[in-house]
Amino acid sequence: MSSGKYSGFSDIAKQALMQPQESMLEVKNQKKRLYIGIPKEISFQENRVALTPLSVALLVNNGHEIMLESNAGAAANFKDNHYSEQGAQIVYDTKKLYEADIIIKIAPPTMEEIAMMKPGQILISALQLSSLKGEYLHALINKRVTALCFEHLRDEGGSLCVVRAMSEIVGATSILIAGEYLSNIFDGKGLMLGGITGVPPTEIVILGAGTVGEYAARTAISLGAEVKVFDPSIYKLRRLQNNIGSRVFTSVVQPIVLEKAITTCDVAIGAMRAKEGRSPCIVSEATVSRMKPNSVIIDVAIDQGGCFETSEITNHTNPVFRKHDVIHYCVPNIASRVARTATYALTNIFAPILLDIGEQGNIKNVIWQKSGIRDAVYIFQGQLTNKYLGERFAIPCKDLDLLIISNR
Repeated sequence: MSSGKYSGFSDIAKQALMQPQESMLEVKNQKKRLYIGIPKEISFQENRVALTPLSVALLVNNGHEIMLESNAGAAANFKDNHYSEQGAQIVYDTKKLYEADIIIKIAPPTMEEIAMMKPGQILISALQLSSLKGEYLHALINKRVTALCFEHLRDEGGSLCVVRAMSEIVGATSILIAGEYLSNIFDGKGLMLGGITGVPPTEIVILGAGTVGEYAARTAISLGAEVKVFDPSIYKLRRLQNNIGSRVFTSVVQPIVLEKAITTCDVAIGAMRAKEGRSPCIVSEATVSRMKPNSVIIDVAIDQGGCFETSEITNHTNPVFRKHDVIHYCVPNIASRVARTATYALTNIFAPILLDIGEQGNIKNVIWQKSGIRDAVYIFQGQLTNKYLGERFAIPCKDLDLLIISNR
């Protein structure tokens, strides 16, 4: 056969294999230089800032441009020169700052700030559902922005990463606040949280076994206090026990048991929240009136109405009031009390997201690839995409996945 008509065929085949071949090349997203604006917070007693100077340096080293309004980080003890030394441009004109492609801030923008925004901008901020109004949504929709609320950002494990980070801070800080108001300096009982040898420890009751309750319990136990935790959910109580790793008194909300614990404790912390609407008010004024004189109530859930019937919203300037000779601390934004720590926690979440947007070329690709970020989008290019908000304010709602596909 090799000497017949097929002779030489193998040589031709070998030559064909040596010819240039078509190949499928990977199509990579084109990187994009981001233009990011960080405005100064004007909301009452909001001391946090979205990015630290080191995060600004990271973004600048990746080719992005950062504009920071003068004194935006001052309340968290980050000075303008700290940012400018890392490559940020300090601006004094708020309108100029809102020329950026991405605006990242803590509190939701006011109507005046929305008016300065440009069409097609990306907004990353809080949404604060409890105080949200329809006019706010309509103003953002009219600007055709893409808006993300960081309360709904989820990490790879499915946890609400910003909410959890702030809850950890609030839980630990609430115990430190309790320690302050138990001291003589603030006309308290003059007690240490943990006591010393031969002296009984302080009794602390925590309402709620979520993240705030868990970290409040961790801190109180580490300081030597005696802790009791109440929650309607056996699952949450069991999880708290397992996470803490030591035995702690836990109970479902039994009125008689709860009332006895509240009236004999030194500190009561309200950390029971609702997914929507008002937090459960489970301690009556009559029970508060029977608490020991100079006891301390810290109602962390006051932004949802509070867990104690006697709670009233206070602020960092005047944080406490007395009712039935019980000290009430009812500041809704406890994280701003430790703004620098809170800022570090936030920037660890925000900086990687901004880097991803730059690497992927646009926010559409990031939203499509990462469900945790997709969950945070409530307006996409001027279209409301959050079903709950659409039903609440009677605004037509579009499917985010379909909007992204149609724009790809």
